[in-house]
Amino acid sequence: MGADRVGGVRRGPGRAAAYAVCGAVLLAGCASMPDSGDLRDVESTPRQDTQVRVFAMPPQENAAPGEIVQGFLEALTSDDPGYDTARKYLTSAAARKWQPEQSTTVLADAPSTVADHGGGGREDPGSLTYTLAGSRVATVDAQQAYAPAEGAYTKRLHLTRDAKSGQWRIDALPQGVVMGKSDFQRNYTSVNKYYFASHTSVGEDGQPVAVADPVYLRKRVDPMTQVVRSVLNGPTSWLGPVVRSSFPKGTALQKGAGALTPDDQNRLTVPLNDKAAGAGTAQCAEMATQLLFTLQNLTPTVDTVELQGPDDRTLCDLTEDRAEAVAWHGAVKGPDYLYFLDDKHRLVRIAGTSTSTTAVPVPGPLGDGSKEFVSVAVARDERSAAGVSGDGKSLYVASLTSDGPLDAPLVTSKGATKADRLATPSWDARGDLWVVDRDPGDPRLLLLEQGTGKPQTVRTPGLSGHIKDVRVAADGVRMALVVEEGGRQSLLVGRIERDHRSGQGPAVLELRSAAPGLEEVTAMSWAGDGRLVVVGREQGGVQQMRYVQVDGSAPEGGAPAALTGVKAITASEDDRVPLVAYSEDDGIVRLPSGAQWQKVVKDGSAPIYPG
Repeated sequence: MGADRVGGVRRGPGRAAAYAVCGAVLLAGCASMPDSGDLRDVESTPRQDTQVRVFAMPPQENAAPGEIVQGFLEALTSDDPGYDTARKYLTSAAARKWQPEQSTTVLADAPSTVADHGGGGREDPGSLTYTLAGSRVATVDAQQAYAPAEGAYTKRLHLTRDAKSGQWRIDALPQGVVMGKSDFQRNYTSVNKYYFASHTSVGEDGQPVAVADPVYLRKRVDPMTQVVRSVLNGPTSWLGPVVRSSFPKGTALQKGAGALTPDDQNRLTVPLNDKAAGAGTAQCAEMATQLLFTLQNLTPTVDTVELQGPDDRTLCDLTEDRAEAVAWHGAVKGPDYLYFLDDKHRLVRIAGTSTSTTAVPVPGPLGDGSKEFVSVAVARDERSAAGVSGDGKSLYVASLTSDGPLDAPLVTSKGATKADRLATPSWDARGDLWVVDRDPGDPRLLLLEQGTGKPQTVRTPGLSGHIKDVRVAADGVRMALVVEEGGRQSLLVGRIERDHRSGQGPAVLELRSAAPGLEEVTAMSWAGDGRLVVVGREQGGVQQMRYVQVDGSAPEGGAPAALTGVKAITASEDDRVPLVAYSEDDGIVRLPSGAQWQKVVKDGSAPIYPG
């Protein structure tokens, strides 16, 4: 939710204002609940304005068991930082053992509850069990990582009545918290925190490449401090094997640091413990860059980060402009051109920010008309490109800066039909080229390092089905794949590992669904550091276009305007650049921010931004 930039600032409507408390809504927790009978829903808290903080009421004197259960569930959806009010519904022992931060389970609706007298009833009037039930949608783990989920949810709460006070309290409960989808959307927000690719650098100075690691935070519970702590704690386990943090191990906020807020100059001071005190100038700049990229993803109100060590000693400070010099960030620099194939199947281009509809052939053999192409990919530096021949059999790489003959193909497919041959290739920021051969007799995912040489076969352990299309993220450590299995085309995202020491070669591991609601994905593109734009259908539905997060969650904001007959789509990590699609009905069209689809050319196909 809100992981990318619009108009030069990070997405996230209302987040900067979320720190202001404009009012408090009390969740009474006193609606009646029967001690037995049919399942009934606990009322899901209505959506509140993003500036309104929601607090729960503690249990009333002599509250019935049902009121205790409902009050506790409502307290889980409040903005109480440490769940102190929720703990008041528990016995002292249960409150000490309960760890709400361990996980969040998201259900389609608020959990239903039913009292079970079988364990107590008349034999034990001071004991009662309630069963919580629902349909799972997702989970957020202790690292704040989101994952889609499905299946039934069934857990139990056990209540006991204190012999002296006569008050009912919960004495046994599952770890973590549970809530309905609407409450989750009101309470949590997605933020990309940033690390550096372990084996990827770009530019003459070997800049490290920033990689987004999405996590979910409680949006009105000091999110700025939450996200800084999350960065310091390290990457999520899924991304961890392919990224590094510049913070020394054990770095944390100083004890008693309190809430972090920027000053009136949009400068945030982050006090760190002594583990960070020995960081050198370059390392400290990388540390500050990680925090600045992350915080600007949360709110546009931070322009400078200052890192302090013990005794309030400044370790380093960093502005936005300097951060962009420290690390390569896909969302910072938009493409120079939009590329596509014209009616002669030549590679042509239009300035990326231009409103022109006049395209010119690119320099070199891909644009001279000597050979027809069916798909293309342009390197991130826009100095070279890869093209798949019109019959889908051959992959060529050529310069975009000089003329000359087309060299021999680097990859050749033996597939029987065009649909069974080479798919659209894809480049990462370090200049490596990826392509899938869809030949059913010899399906291969291939890597050509620096776009040259002998192709390496990329392993995909655990993958069932056939890869139909791939798009590598700019960072070179994440890949989106369209995989066909059993008549269904799904969108998966995997982690790229390059193990040169073992001799096993590169692999795409731990594939996970990024669009669980779609069963026929026909086109996709990266559209930011942590999201993709996808064309597909739900079961029994019509074609639609939507944004999805790499973790499988749905971002805030609406979907792109509807467009029929979409066969290809392309976007940039810098989402100030228009979305572009190829439609059978309208040809090449683009969608500028805040506008409707506009025709570029009728007779064109295969639009692509660099990547």
